[in-house]
Amino acid sequence: MMLRLRVPLAKQFLTKGGPSLSPSLFKAVSRSVTTNVHTHTVKTPVGLDAAIQTLKPKTTRLSTEGPTECPLDGFALLNSPFFNKGSAFTDEEREAFKLVGLLPTQVNTLEEQVDRAYAQFKIRVDDLAKNSFMDSMRLQNKVLYFALVKKHIKEMLPIIYTPTIGDAIEDYSHRFRKPEGCFLDITSPETIEERLASFGTEKDIDVAVITDGSAILGIGEWSIAGILITIGKGSIITVAGGIDPTRVLCIGIDAGTNNKAQLNDELYMGNKFPRVEGKQYYDFLDKVVKAFKKRFPSSVLHFEDFETTAARKLLESYRDKLPCFNDDIQGTGCVVVAALKAALKATNRKMDDSKILVYGAGSAGMGIATQIASNLRTDGFTDEEIHSKLYLMDRYGLITESTEATPSQKVYAKQDKDWQGIDKTNLVEVVEKIKPTVLIGCSTRPKAFTEQVVKTMYKYNPDPIIFPLSNPTRLHEAVPEDLMKWTNNKALIATGSPFAPVNGIAISENNNCFAFPGIVLGSVLSRSLKISDEMISAAVEQLSILSPKIRDPKGGLLPDITEINEVSAKVATAVVLESLNSGLARVESEHRPNGQYVNVPRDYEACLAWVKSQMWQPIYRPYVKVEHIPHIHTHQY
Repeated sequence: MMLRLRVPLAKQFLTKGGPSLSPSLFKAVSRSVTTNVHTHTVKTPVGLDAAIQTLKPKTTRLSTEGPTECPLDGFALLNSPFFNKGSAFTDEEREAFKLVGLLPTQVNTLEEQVDRAYAQFKIRVDDLAKNSFMDSMRLQNKVLYFALVKKHIKEMLPIIYTPTIGDAIEDYSHRFRKPEGCFLDITSPETIEERLASFGTEKDIDVAVITDGSAILGIGEWSIAGILITIGKGSIITVAGGIDPTRVLCIGIDAGTNNKAQLNDELYMGNKFPRVEGKQYYDFLDKVVKAFKKRFPSSVLHFEDFETTAARKLLESYRDKLPCFNDDIQGTGCVVVAALKAALKATNRKMDDSKILVYGAGSAGMGIATQIASNLRTDGFTDEEIHSKLYLMDRYGLITESTEATPSQKVYAKQDKDWQGIDKTNLVEVVEKIKPTVLIGCSTRPKAFTEQVVKTMYKYNPDPIIFPLSNPTRLHEAVPEDLMKWTNNKALIATGSPFAPVNGIAISENNNCFAFPGIVLGSVLSRSLKISDEMISAAVEQLSILSPKIRDPKGGLLPDITEINEVSAKVATAVVLESLNSGLARVESEHRPNGQYVNVPRDYEACLAWVKSQMWQPIYRPYVKVEHIPHIHTHQY
């Protein structure tokens, strides 16, 4: 960098009150001076490990190996969650980065820090307090945060994500401490590119999670407070999918709010006007997506918790233009189909003989139905065959041609003539008529799967597949204990919330975390042009064959959440290979850091090893001190 200054020195002496000068001295200092300020960068490895690792050639595109370059020191370093190691800074690092006297004497290991943090976590009085503690840790030390979550994943997941994050979102404006993420304001569309530019260039971001807060979990519209759902999702993408947290961008769109509690809250931090809809809203979203693609052309855009109509429109409009994904539409359905396929494999059945009744045709139910249909289509079933297998039922009953329904629901509407004399609102009669092999609940109607409904299904199917998925637990259509009792322990069950084993048989939670981290990782690593149906189907198939139920009758239909890293790596491998085989991958046309090209193994096991080598791990890496040293040169004339 160079800064040039031209200053008549005499001006410094001729100001009022300045010193008097002799004529000869005045003549000398009145000459002009040109000052050139150059800076050059010095990088110094701190410690032996950093020196050794600096000499090794970098082989991965992601920042998963080698020392970390650190341009900060002193309090600025301690206040950076991306660089701060807290009490784990070594003596050499403390001296090099001006931390002497700023930390207690003892140098801790990361493991010791995790144990201390976990003890602090455990004494919090309730889940929201634990969520607040974890937020605070994430804002102080990213490595420690993710190391703690990873070690206690089963306990931590409900705290940092659903269901506790819903309570945190409702209280966002009152709990606000420090901003995280990128905020886009619908009243300032001209600033979209500028706001995104604050987070770097195409080389800096791998995935962005974006929401407008219009349909958060089961709590409705919370507008800008929805930024927390993107932060929760981003955290899972890191801890499960191995994406470096510095390369995950969380984006919140503020389009106003229809939430009266927020409009009447003087502390609410978003726009206090009714939510913008229609053309202005969609024009703004279009500008956002186009600006994102322009700024981060190879990055994955993950749509999260948009209202159903907007969610579908976004996915349909942009899925062929950039790698994008909607977890509510694709992720939930992906895990459901994987659990369904696992159940069929475990009982030696095929999809050809299946009849599937989705009870609840809202956003979740339609997402599941759409993903089932997409997977069947990929497996070679015709649209006519798919239509004959899928049945939808909403609060007004089975969807038929005369039902007032959305276009996406109408696709699965049955002929009215086939349902004459049958009460389409009565689940028992509908089950008696269809004789489904699979019953999926997304209705939020508690206890809708009654003993009579289940026994009617069981009468025709000795191994009924039943998924009561509504959340929270109090809204489940049935509980596993009853389902097992009514089917003589023959039901194959996946639920929307965690449940204890029943009669020694594991009950799997239909958790989206088994799908989206691996799909995102596979898309990022392959640098795929888009996320195709075939890539998602590859993820479904891979997840289904990991089912413990296939090998153990008492196992669950899905893996245990403690295996989430291994599951994500294997799902990502399947996605990478499909992207390569279909010609969508760009990874092999990109340069490595050493100037060569990447060659991704086509063998599954070799590709899996390559994927794992790219995954970020929460460990402290040695630092290289980066200094920008100025040099000043002056010339008089």
